[in-house]
Amino acid sequence: MAKKSVASLQTGSKRLSKAVKMVKSSKTGSYTFVESIMIPEQVNDFLAKK
Repeated sequence: MAKKSVASLQTGSKRLSKAVKMVKSSKTGSYTFVESIMIPEQVNDFLAKK
């Protein structure tokens, strides 16, 4: 399951986005959050990965 949460960040001339995805652990069954800051074009690829 992926929880889509994307925030826009701007630092100088670069435009960045912060993506947060919820990942279920196969061992315990609990959920953890994975965060990453990247360019907006890479957000959909990040959320599609398992």
